[in-house]
Amino acid sequence: MRSLCFAACAYQAWANDELLEKLAGLDPHVHDKERQAVIRLVDHSHVVSRIFSAHLVGASHGYSADTTEDTPAFDELRAAVAATDRWYLDYLETVSSRQLSEPVAFVFTDGDKALMSRQEMLTHIALHGVYHRGEAGRILAQISVMPPFAVHLHRAEPSRRLQMSREPLGA
Repeated sequence: MRSLCFAACAYQAWANDELLEKLAGLDPHVHDKERQAVIRLVDHSHVVSRIFSAHLVGASHGYSADTTEDTPAFDELRAAVAATDRWYLDYLETVSSRQLSEPVAFVFTDGDKALMSRQEMLTHIALHGVYHRGEAGRILAQISVMPPFAVHLHRAEPSRRLQMSREPLGA
């Protein structure tokens, strides 16, 4: 359970960094509309990640909505996303399997009450991030910028790609 959560959070950190690296390379004058749309998606995803990090530890998050009112500066958002991604990886180093399965009661920013296990929260954050990076990827694809979301395993563990080429399927 912990290793799956860690893998999902590690992928999220990598994919967020890759997306933001692509975004950093966009000319804000040429692709301002697309760049701003992706920044808003990243901001929303980041705010939700911060909200759930607070829920995971029983702290107050201070957000009244699932996005910020004003669009953050790109460099500030990039640093905040990296810090939040690091927080999740560090959190998974300290949380026990028992704690991951414990239910946690919390309130969404719209006032709805919820009960999820910590593992469900971590899964929600990972899937939420994938969804919005997919939206961002579609926006970027329209201007011929392709984020490399599908190559994580080959970059993170290249030996697994080589391993697969030496072993027949089903062996």
